[in-house]
Amino acid sequence: VQLVESGGGLVQAGGSLRLSCTASGNIFSIDAMRWYRQAPGKQRELAAIITSGSSTVYLDSVKGRFTISRDNAKNTVYLQMNSLKPEDTAVYYCNADIKPARGLASRYWGQGTQVTVSS
Repeated sequence: VQLVESGGGLVQAGGSLRLSCTASGNIFSIDAMRWYRQAPGKQRELAAIITSGSSTVYLDSVKGRFTISRDNAKNTVYLQMNSLKPEDTAVYYCNADIKPARGLASRYWGQGTQVTVSS
């Protein structure tokens, strides 16, 4: 099982980006999916989470600007980021609780994708 992110890049303040993260491998089920971010010199923080029932929770600083969603048929989670600010600059990581076809459920991480917002 692996998670692969895409969609990062360089954008001006006020712009938008959409991140995607797709899980692949011999997957039985996926529970919660999350987006974390880590800015230079700072701890990794949870930006958004979406449960298997599509309930969502957001970091206060991204509420109203970011939207997390998922496509269960594609094993994919998205993060739509609007009204981006320079302080959103970070490496964004996806994370998911996955039950493989064989074996125990585990939490998997993607490799990260860089988001840079210029002022």
